[in-house]
Amino acid sequence: MNLKFVDSALPELRQLEHLLELASPLIKSQVLANVSYQDHLLPIHAISMGSTDTSKPVMTFVGGVHGLERIGSQVLLAFLEGIIGRLAWDVSLHHLLEQVRLNFIPLLNPVGMATHRRSNGNSVDLMRNAPVNSQEKTSFLVGGHRISPRIPWYRGKAGETMQPEAQALVNFIQQQTFNSPFSLVLDCHSGFGLHDRIWFPYARSRFQPIQHLGEVFHLRDLLFQAYPYHSYKFEPQAKHYLCHGDLWDYLYDLSLEKPTTFLPLTLEMGSWRWVRKNPAQLLRAVGLFHPIKPHRVKRVLRSHLVLMEFLIRASASYQNWLYDGKSLNMDQKATMLWYDN
Repeated sequence: MNLKFVDSALPELRQLEHLLELASPLIKSQVLANVSYQDHLLPIHAISMGSTDTSKPVMTFVGGVHGLERIGSQVLLAFLEGIIGRLAWDVSLHHLLEQVRLNFIPLLNPVGMATHRRSNGNSVDLMRNAPVNSQEKTSFLVGGHRISPRIPWYRGKAGETMQPEAQALVNFIQQQTFNSPFSLVLDCHSGFGLHDRIWFPYARSRFQPIQHLGEVFHLRDLLFQAYPYHSYKFEPQAKHYLCHGDLWDYLYDLSLEKPTTFLPLTLEMGSWRWVRKNPAQLLRAVGLFHPIKPHRVKRVLRSHLVLMEFLIRASASYQNWLYDGKSLNMDQKATMLWYDN
């Protein structure tokens, strides 16, 4: 792989591989797949650390699903860099990792990121590529379509297997999390609205809640209690738009066949406020999805650290809250809040 190409087009990949060179023996990495771009093979790295006991919970962080949303990968890389640095001295972190396993896939779509495109190298939107369909009317084009790969949000041809990036993510989640009793996912995106939002499935229905709605509301309640001054809006994705082929809808349904509680969340960083403060960045391909200004990038990199730490600790301590009997009552509250209409 040409290092000059990586340094110029994919500094996130260069940063990730540099972190792996510095990482301690406590960190394991694997290449889930290699995807081709011109004369380059670009790897999709997965990093794992913590307990290997399948009776322990799992927390997985994912970024870079959409190539234009670079800030999602950068947030995860900054967080991963901090964890790697703390492994050398932080006793509490070592104790925490005895109770939970952490996974990171910071850059799922390297070709999309290298080419400043939402889709992968085959012009397929990975988050519209799973074999699930909405039974309700979706937003035109945005909800996923099969019209042409030249139009964004293209799902791929009907009946085709999933794209290699999407399949690599599905395989990893099934193998690394479905054997554990409890697991959380945080998939980092940007580009919707003025506020940072935490979304959960389903993306395909405004009327059908997930089976673990009470558990999701319970987790939301814990976040609001522990950090009452945060600014996240916690809600089902379907509250804003419906789509076909959502990978987390697909994986959540697969998890229902296993003896596990699997709660996938999406962090949708509100990028419109970055544009409002700096309209000129719309002249750049990534301008609608990335802060651009260095001081704003730094602000975003540190603004989600509390959320990620909270999710790790909530995963490690899941037995103290998941089985306390409150989720049933919270299921009713969640239904009234999100699905009453």
